[in-house]
Amino acid sequence: MICGGNTLLGQRLEIRQGQGLVITPQLQQAIKLLQLSNIELDAFVEAELERNPLLQREDGEPGGEADAPAAAESHDAAEMTFDEGRVQEADRTLDARSDDVYGDASPGERTSDRMEDVGVGEAQPGLTDWSRAGSGGGLPDGEGREQPDSREATLWEHLQAQASQAGLSSSDHAIALTLIDGVDEGGYLRGELTEIADRLGIALERVEAVLAVCHGFEPTGVMARSVPECLKLQLVERNRFDPAMACLLDNLDLLAKRDLSGLRRACGVDSEDMAEMIAELKALTPRPGAGFGGEPAQTVIPDVHVRADPAGGWKVELNTDTLPRLIMDKRYHGVVAAGSRSAVEKTFVADCAAQASWLVKSLDQRARTILKVSSEIVRQQDAFLAFGVEFLRPLNLKTVADAIGMHESTVSRVTSNKYVSTPRGVFELKFFFTAAIQSSDGGATHSAEAVRHRIKAMIDGEGRDGDVLSDDRIVEILKETGIDIARRTVAKYREALRIPSSVERKRMLKTG
Repeated sequence: MICGGNTLLGQRLEIRQGQGLVITPQLQQAIKLLQLSNIELDAFVEAELERNPLLQREDGEPGGEADAPAAAESHDAAEMTFDEGRVQEADRTLDARSDDVYGDASPGERTSDRMEDVGVGEAQPGLTDWSRAGSGGGLPDGEGREQPDSREATLWEHLQAQASQAGLSSSDHAIALTLIDGVDEGGYLRGELTEIADRLGIALERVEAVLAVCHGFEPTGVMARSVPECLKLQLVERNRFDPAMACLLDNLDLLAKRDLSGLRRACGVDSEDMAEMIAELKALTPRPGAGFGGEPAQTVIPDVHVRADPAGGWKVELNTDTLPRLIMDKRYHGVVAAGSRSAVEKTFVADCAAQASWLVKSLDQRARTILKVSSEIVRQQDAFLAFGVEFLRPLNLKTVADAIGMHESTVSRVTSNKYVSTPRGVFELKFFFTAAIQSSDGGATHSAEAVRHRIKAMIDGEGRDGDVLSDDRIVEILKETGIDIARRTVAKYREALRIPSSVERKRMLKTG
């Protein structure tokens, strides 16, 4: 003890009680596993099988090598089961907020994670390191450090980004995404529009109208259904599409045969004009999607199957083909543990056992959580499954999270890169999250699609006496009916419907 003037310094013991949440690396791994797609998860599991000698598939193939004696007795292995007694444990273990998991992360990393939770309608980057964990076959190196993304954007990502910014309604945006899924690497739309309309339960004219909007996307000519249509879109943009050029596009077979005389007679032009038209045609791009980066073609394998229940309602089931079923070989663990001599060997065996046991448990919890979230989404969007895209309900992450007792970040991770097979097609789980417009009287929210159609009906009902509704007047009328909407939202919906402003509509009425 030291005395200095009136100051007394000393040492003493104190007991303080406090609460804190410690997130172990294993728990971080379990949470991040939620975000992996089934393809990325399979690559990660393969890497773990190679790294951990105590892990093996349930069929008795550890890391791809047969090991029948090890799998002979199932009671010696910690199997991945689906008993109901572990549901609550799975929810508590996996449901952690991003603030808790990334308590030591930089503000930029936290923002990246939170942005994923709020933007359900757009493609989000998600967790920076784990969004591409499958490509490396294992855990990302240097966890916590930003990894540069040098991958070139694909054509589909480019089109999806434009669809999100096109001012489409929720249901029209869903139709656009379905059309984009049918685009091949050259930029052409494959598949029949009638089949898409039947699958989504809407009119063919509705699909054609959305496709007309998509034809305005870059690169020009994308999502055309044929070479003549692709070239026509490019010529229209250059203001070079006239009857003679239309006739040339209708007779491309003659151009391919080099029958220039027959082509001139069909188009009604002379040799000089024909040479100029052919030169213009050669300057166009017959494959507008060829300039974008591509990825190896991968078939979308649904994680969840939704089928109509004969007794009524819908039956939601996990796709067992996408679930890695692993066990920890306890017999082999006992052998290597008994043979360990040094402290390093004992530590290695103990770590492998802990990692194997935790991975088996994490995969079990991941499957349960996906099933729980998917079941709630199906319950919320049962009208879409029964009647079509027009009946998509306004839905956000918070609604699903509150219904199942989980955090929004958990729901966001589950719905990333996960697909569900329904009677109306295969959709990403994020497809079912649609925007809502609040009610001014505090009642139920209104679907953005319903409000959009109401605006169109109001404008269609304008008379020829000059009584044209301005955007402000439309806002007032909608608020009188209980719809709280901003003027800029009305303008956005009007522009998406290709409806001119009130000034332009007045001018059009005066000119007849």
